[in-house]
Amino acid sequence: MATLSHDMTLDILRCLSVNDLLRFKCVSKFWCSWIEDPYFIKLHLSYSLKTNTNRSLIVRYCKYQFLSVDYDSPKTTRSLKQPLSEQKKYIQILGSCNGLLAVEDDDGRILLWNPSTRKYQVLPSTEIEFPSPPIRCSRSTYYGFGYDPVSDDYKLVRIVQLLGAKDEYFHSEAKVYSLRSNSWRRIKDFCFYFISYRQLGFLANNVLHLLAFKTPESSKKDLVGFDLRSEEFSLVELPDFCLDENIYFDVKAMGGYLCLSATYWELGDIVADVWIMKEYGVKESWVKLMSSTYPDLLLCSPSEVPLAFSKNGDKVLFHFKLNRDRRDSLVWYDLGSKRIEEVGIGGVPIVYDVDLYVESLVPLNQKPPRVRKKRTSTSKKKFCPERASVDDRAITLCFLELHATMLLPRNIEYPAVKRQSSMLLPQSGSE
Repeated sequence: MATLSHDMTLDILRCLSVNDLLRFKCVSKFWCSWIEDPYFIKLHLSYSLKTNTNRSLIVRYCKYQFLSVDYDSPKTTRSLKQPLSEQKKYIQILGSCNGLLAVEDDDGRILLWNPSTRKYQVLPSTEIEFPSPPIRCSRSTYYGFGYDPVSDDYKLVRIVQLLGAKDEYFHSEAKVYSLRSNSWRRIKDFCFYFISYRQLGFLANNVLHLLAFKTPESSKKDLVGFDLRSEEFSLVELPDFCLDENIYFDVKAMGGYLCLSATYWELGDIVADVWIMKEYGVKESWVKLMSSTYPDLLLCSPSEVPLAFSKNGDKVLFHFKLNRDRRDSLVWYDLGSKRIEEVGIGGVPIVYDVDLYVESLVPLNQKPPRVRKKRTSTSKKKFCPERASVDDRAITLCFLELHATMLLPRNIEYPAVKRQSSMLLPQSGSE
């Protein structure tokens, strides 16, 4: 029986969906171990991020209901079973990165969840370590989730602040959770003041971002970045535009770029602008992506949240919250024609939350890696269908040959793949 080469097998497998790969694990033990190999998991994720494939939208509505929406075919949806056994728990998404979601329920439990593999991990709890304040204080909490390519680790940042009336009391605590060590640790305190009682950070260029004030009396908002690699805070310069009459101001990450959404009054109307930073850290690289004007008769302030670019980069997917019809909607915005095309999603109410994520095999509940003995042989372990049984081999080759006929003629370049001892993940945004 003819066999596929090692490189061609990898080229085909990395193009497949997570659902297909999960089904392939049933072919044989060897096939299962191959798909669960950390090298292949990173290879599959790297290809998905590079080609903008395997992208999905996760829609939360009615506080605890979830839908997975196919990014390229939004009418294709499937219901997601939330990770907790208590099915009617309120769940909030704290962040998304490389197919993992950080979520929190109404009991304060935090989980990492991979909706594609249906695996989750409950994070250990961590106490707030500063003493009870002597006076009544307002409490603010910030969460940010992302991937650190230097340590090859996923990190969740939590910052808690207490602020008393008239600044009589202030205390701040910052901690980082590491998936690799499954533990929390204290880091350098955050020296800025939150602008709201709860904020979520967004990842761009391996940096989590949030809006804050330098002092409690300040009216000028600053954009603060937390570098997951160095674990240091720094300021990121904003574009020049008037924020005196600001209604809504938020930070997002889209396609690895930092984005700002600003809604404000101008000449009696409500204006909503979206900016994107083309070159990270360079103020002059801020570019206005789009601008919309609404009548001031709107009872609710509209906001336009950018989610992702289309595959060829000529359109942007937006989540319009509280638009002219007083409902949420997903729309494609054509950057060339400036036209808007609404994306219909069936089975959701008029108000919902939506996040973008990439389907991946990134595992949870990882055990410490075993120390392997050095081999005297110089041969490399390669995938070989002959190691499976005859029936398994036939099934495997049929599946691969079928996908080869569907995938290879698409004018996609398939460079030779060399196995490496370690391969860090590429930079990515909130998905």
